[in-house]
Amino acid sequence: MSALARPHELVPHRRYNPLLREWVLVSPQRTDRPWLGETSKQAASVGLAYDPECYLCAGNARSGGMRNPAYTGVFAFDNDFPALLSETPPETQANTSGLLVAEPERGRCRVICFHPNHSLTLARMEVPAITDVVRAWADETTALGGLPYINHVQIFENHGAMMGASNPHPHCQIWATEHVPNEPLRELAAQREYREEHGRCLLCEYLATEISLCARIVAENETFVAVVPYWATWPFETLLLPRRHLGSMTDLTAEERNGLASMLKAVTTRYDKLFGVSFPYSLGFHQRPTDGGEHDSMHLHGHFYPPLLRSAEVRKFMVGFEMFGGPQRDITPESAAERLRALPEEHSLE
Repeated sequence: MSALARPHELVPHRRYNPLLREWVLVSPQRTDRPWLGETSKQAASVGLAYDPECYLCAGNARSGGMRNPAYTGVFAFDNDFPALLSETPPETQANTSGLLVAEPERGRCRVICFHPNHSLTLARMEVPAITDVVRAWADETTALGGLPYINHVQIFENHGAMMGASNPHPHCQIWATEHVPNEPLRELAAQREYREEHGRCLLCEYLATEISLCARIVAENETFVAVVPYWATWPFETLLLPRRHLGSMTDLTAEERNGLASMLKAVTTRYDKLFGVSFPYSLGFHQRPTDGGEHDSMHLHGHFYPPLLRSAEVRKFMVGFEMFGGPQRDITPESAAERLRALPEEHSLE
């Protein structure tokens, strides 16, 4: 069979990402290539419920000198070493050419401890406990977004040393910024222009398409759906989408908070079972800015970007063509979704 006659899932092709308005190169024929590159064995978890050396465990002193309370649920505090400061930075000036440009940026950085048990992860937490985390995300969005100088609230979790996490205690960060950062700004512009051109929500339309095809759905419940997006870049990337059109964590009903918690557990449990390790990933949510604008085109969604490629020891690197040309992947989104969907939702350590 000639290359032209073969389905595009079997030959090199590119797929369009409407959220970032860029193309992704897909090269499924490369999955058969031999691998002699770097491998990274992951250390097994020691399973400590409390670590006296951990600066996030309840009752312990943090690295900045403050002491944590004896918290029993979700615990939030200002980052001791924040990337942003709330004070007004000094004004900066561009040079006369206009090519060396800088401007002040204020913000707040928060840390959210998910649970006092040091050994837990989202995959191993009970759904009600994860629902408490989702509620905290909404509360933090309200509080931070209400500050006059904050126009965007970015929630993200780096899970695992491979993703740069400096502490294994279950936690995430929230960076609230004066300006909307690059990635959500690009997505916001794409969704706004799609709404203006078609009169409909981009992600509502996309979700309806995925539900009708079922090929890339990983898990779903009454309020949320997890899919490997058609344009996925990372090997086992997933996209979390609420079924109802809503723009922010603050819009979630009690049922939807529980549905999101259930979906977070369903996806992370499948990740852990895929290669038999606590699966590393970066998780981030994009929601509407808090600048007072309507932003009706914005559809709340979460991105899971996990780096593992072939096994627990082989990871995906964004190098070469991806650094100088554009994103590329070998495993098709359909095959990734099929593998994740087939895995049970019960964690082996429960």
